Amino acid sequence: MANQLGVLNALDAAKTQWYHFTAIVIAGMGFFTDAYDLFSISLITKLLGRIYYFDPLSPKPGTLPPRIAAAVNGVAFCGTLTGQLFFGWLGDKLGRKRVYGLTLMLMVICSIASGLSFGKSPEGVMATLCFFRFWLGFGIGGDYPLSATIMSEYANKKTRGAFIAAVFAMQGFGILTGGIVALIVSAAFDHAYKAHPYFRDREHSTVPQADYIWRIILMFGAIPALLTYYWRMKMPETARYTALVARNAKQAAADMSKVLQVDLNSEQEKVDKIGTEPSNSFGLFSKEFAKRHGLHLLGTTSTWFLLDIAFYSSNLFQKDIFSAIGWLPKAETMSATHEVYRVAKAQTLIALCGTVPGYWFTVAFIDHIGRFAIQLMGFFFMSVFMFALAIPYQHWKTHNAGFLIMYSLTFFFANFGPNATTFVVPAEIFPARLRSTCHGISAAAGKAGAIVGSFGFLYAAQSTHEDKVDKGYHTGIGVKNALLVLGAVNCLGMLFTLLVPEPRGRSLEEITGENEEEKGQQQASVGNVPV
Repeated sequence: MANQLGVLNALDAAKTQWYHFTAIVIAGMGFFTDAYDLFSISLITKLLGRIYYFDPLSPKPGTLPPRIAAAVNGVAFCGTLTGQLFFGWLGDKLGRKRVYGLTLMLMVICSIASGLSFGKSPEGVMATLCFFRFWLGFGIGGDYPLSATIMSEYANKKTRGAFIAAVFAMQGFGILTGGIVALIVSAAFDHAYKAHPYFRDREHSTVPQADYIWRIILMFGAIPALLTYYWRMKMPETARYTALVARNAKQAAADMSKVLQVDLNSEQEKVDKIGTEPSNSFGLFSKEFAKRHGLHLLGTTSTWFLLDIAFYSSNLFQKDIFSAIGWLPKAETMSATHEVYRVAKAQTLIALCGTVPGYWFTVAFIDHIGRFAIQLMGFFFMSVFMFALAIPYQHWKTHNAGFLIMYSLTFFFANFGPNATTFVVPAEIFPARLRSTCHGISAAAGKAGAIVGSFGFLYAAQSTHEDKVDKGYHTGIGVKNALLVLGAVNCLGMLFTLLVPEPRGRSLEEITGENEEEKGQQQASVGNVPV
């Protein structure tokens, strides 16, 4: 583009270099921590139930009451949703870099604090845990729009999709590490403090030292985040923010000269000229934004919302599915520490086989077949597998291996599909001065879907028979009907994907129309039709 700034051209055309990989690791560590924290809570909820809600008269080990379980699992989501909106907006107001260190510190402090508790009563422990997990979520929420925007603004146009997807793929390693840490800690405690299974000795099946297990697992989440803090602070502000939003051409050229190790000219007149163009002055709530990007924002928010309903409710089924298949023995046949070990082992296996490979398939193919195709394909196969699990549901009860394979494939196509693309696209299709905000709005819609998926399905998937319902819950629609609903949700996702444009292979300014000189060119740059 003739009107493109030299510094942005240099970034677009840059060969893949070392700084791209350092940026992926620095930005990805937030996601590593995010996945670690959200994932590890599901490993320890059974243990918390045994320690704090033990009933010596019950034939089964203690479990968290439904309302407490919902709060412990869901409070981090509520924090994340708030953080995405707040830090997304702040990232456009103050700059990506200034806000970036703040979110990381919040994550470190709250990871450590969530392993501490005031008082010994169950209420006190749960209240402390929920309080700090909310603020942990708030910090994690800020990482979504900031990491995606920073990576998208640093990347070259040829491999931008793969770089943003690689940041997101660090979640896979976070999930794996969560499982591995839980395995090591629980195995060590199991070995050091011998305990009988619950049915043999109710009182002593949970050793007092087991209280340290969940605290160590949660606190470990602070370590990777802390390690990257120094590098985050050294990272310069992105050139696109400095030039197009802060309008400081000299600073942008100086920063990128260091990063790219080439001499770049500052083009202040060009920056001022671009800044006065009508295409660079409309706000988020203007008619002009609605005309140019309204449908895009509807596309990114709705697809993320629908995906997360399906994605997070599937995650919740894991423990029930493992028990049904016989991967997890009945709770009363295990001691508390051994149960943590078995749950961690099962979840780590699923992560290794389905979750992690899916992320990296996206990284490999996103710049070849495009975001649109991957997203459409992912939603399609997720619907297919959900229906295939639901319709012959009785058959799968006796064919466990088949059920497990289908279940893993749903996860694989979520990650080699909309789970990755819904994160990538909002960081590319909105103008620089609104990019972080729009990504935050899209991500918050996703977390709203996660809340619906987690809580709606916790209750909905309960059995239709009164005697098979979990303690404290009412009857629901059953797993089969819940899976049918999820299949339909994925079909809707396919429909809304049609609103999202294909940004592959074009510079960010070309996609958003920020460098247009004439109004006549506006419509040309942003089409709804995938390329």
